[in-house]
Amino acid sequence: MLVSEIFLSMQGESTYAGLPCVFVRLAGCNLSCSWCDTQYARSTEGARELSIDEILEEVKRKAGLYRSGLVEITGGEPLLQEEAKELARRLIDAGDTVLIETNGSVPLSGLDKRAVKIIDFKCPSSGHAGSFLMENLGLITPEDELKFVIGNRDDYEFAKRFIDEYVEDRTAKVLFAPVKPDLDPALLAEWILKDGIKVRLQLQLHKYIWSDERGR
Repeated sequence: MLVSEIFLSMQGESTYAGLPCVFVRLAGCNLSCSWCDTQYARSTEGARELSIDEILEEVKRKAGLYRSGLVEITGGEPLLQEEAKELARRLIDAGDTVLIETNGSVPLSGLDKRAVKIIDFKCPSSGHAGSFLMENLGLITPEDELKFVIGNRDDYEFAKRFIDEYVEDRTAKVLFAPVKPDLDPALLAEWILKDGIKVRLQLQLHKYIWSDERGR
């Protein structure tokens, strides 16, 4: 597998925010979002080629006291590498809770049902609205999470319409994350409160702690 980095940090997003988490960031992405904050992981250039066993061993070393805890497989777009599914299964079998952050533009079929999918839906300001594969909707479970990165009012309205039309009761874990620093979180909070929509305002906790320091 092509790996950009493996590191221990605090989970900065999702409903798991604030928990210690080992991140396995796979290299390579099929999108180029305008606000991407991991540009270095979009390419496979400079990535390490590791076997699943080697990744598992490094996760164990990085986790230290937090073994049998929380692991996120992210990218780039991790599901571009077919082996990511087997990696998730092996981590879960070892006792970890596994999160997989994906842009939803690749099929979710074949993923271990015990893995938690965090689907990053692309709004217009990303430059990739419409990239989500609609057939993936049928694979979303109540344990999965839907994240919309909001850069402006148009993104907000896009996300709100998508929820109204397609999410239904698939999951109650829907997150709206303001693009930092483009959208003031207070303004996004006002929109959510005014419209009374049942979503979670999500700030990128790791950025408030470590700014844009790599490996955090």
